Amino acid sequence: MSLTDIAIRNARPADKLQRLFDGNGLYLEVSPSGGKWWRLKYRIDGKEKRLSIGVYPDVGLRDAREKSWTLRKQISAGIDPALTRKTIKIMARSAAQNTFEAVAREWHLKFLPSWNAKHAENVLSRLERFVFPIIGKRPIAQIEPPEILHVLQRIEARGTVETAHRVKGAVGQVMRYAVLTARAKRDPTADLRGALAPAPISHFAAVTNKDEIGQLLRAIRGYTGSFAVLCALRFSPLVFQRPGEVREAEWEEFDLDGATWEIPAERMKGRKAQKAARADHIVPLSRQAVELLQELHRLTGHGRYLFPSIRTSTRPMSINSLTGALRRLGYDGQTMTVHGFRAMARTLLDEELGIPVAVIEAQLAHKVRDPLGRAYNRTTFLPQRKEMMQRWADYLDELEAARPAAR
Repeated sequence: MSLTDIAIRNARPADKLQRLFDGNGLYLEVSPSGGKWWRLKYRIDGKEKRLSIGVYPDVGLRDAREKSWTLRKQISAGIDPALTRKTIKIMARSAAQNTFEAVAREWHLKFLPSWNAKHAENVLSRLERFVFPIIGKRPIAQIEPPEILHVLQRIEARGTVETAHRVKGAVGQVMRYAVLTARAKRDPTADLRGALAPAPISHFAAVTNKDEIGQLLRAIRGYTGSFAVLCALRFSPLVFQRPGEVREAEWEEFDLDGATWEIPAERMKGRKAQKAARADHIVPLSRQAVELLQELHRLTGHGRYLFPSIRTSTRPMSINSLTGALRRLGYDGQTMTVHGFRAMARTLLDEELGIPVAVIEAQLAHKVRDPLGRAYNRTTFLPQRKEMMQRWADYLDELEAARPAAR
C-alpha cells in the first residue's frame, strides 16, 4: 500500500528503526530519534543498493516520488545513481583542491629551480597582486576566457599594458600546466590573442652622443654621495656588463694581477638550466678598471661584495642606489639608465672605434654563433676583447677630458 501525507506526518518513532514503504523501492526511514529520511532501494549489476534522496519534510512525498522516478530511469539505462553521486562529490572535491591559485603555486614551485630568483619573485608577485584576488579560488577547469580577460583589462586600465601582457603569459603557462596534469581541458588564454593593446616596445634609455657621454662621465666623477656608489657608476661604463652582474660582483671573482673578472655562469642572465650548460664569462679589465678596483679594495675588500648595500655588507648594493645616483646627477629614466651603459658601449664601439660586431657581442655576453651556427665558447675573441676593453677605456678618458665644441 502506498504512503500518504497523513501517514507520514503521523509516523511516530519507535525503539527500532522503521521503514515505511511507498512502492518501487521508495521508502521512508524513521529513526528512534524521530528523524525521517527518504531512501530508494534498487538493484544494479546483481547487487542491492540503497540511496538517500532527501529528508522529510524538506522533501515531501510528491518530490520524493519524482526523484525516485528520475533515478529509476537512470537505473533502467544501466547508470548507477550512487556511483554518479560519488563521482560528482569527487569532482567537486577535486575542483575545490584544484583552484587556479593552488595549481599556480604548484606550477611556480615546480619551475622555481629553473628560474633566477628575481624572475621567480616577479612572476609570483604579479599573480598574487592581480590574479589570485579575482580568479584564485575558481576551479581551474571551469575558468573561461572572459574571466581572464576581465583580469587583464583591469591591469590594462591602469596604463600598464606591458604588465598585462606579462600576466597573460603567466596565466597561460599555468593553464597549460593544468592541461598537462589533467586538471583542465584547454588553455583559455589562446582565445585572447589580440584582446590587449600591443605592448609598447621599450628600450633602456642610453646616452650615445659623444659630447653627452663626456658630460655624463664628468658628472659621475663629481658625484659626492657614497664612495661605493661612485665606484659602481665609474666601473659600469668600463665593463658594460648587466647591472645585476655589476652590483652582485664578488671580490673572489677578480684577478687584479691578471686583469680579469670571471663572472660565474649561475649569475648570468638566463634560465638555470641554460646557465648550467654555460661557461663562466670572462671580462678583461682595462688599466683604468684595475686602478679603480684597487682603490675600492681598500674600502670593501674585507667583505664579499665589491659594492655592498649601504645598510649591510652581507647584501649587494640595490639597483635603486645606482638609479638614484643618476637621478641626483640630473639623468632621469628617459635619458639614461644603469643598463644604458651597455647600449652606449655597443653603439660607440661599433660606430666610432670600428670594433667587429662579433667581438662586441661576445663581450656583452650575447649569444654569438660562428658561420656554421656553433656557439662561440668563453675564450672566443679573448685577445681581441682585451685590446678592445683597453681601447674603450682610453676612449672614455678622451671623452671625459674633452669639452663640447662651441656652437
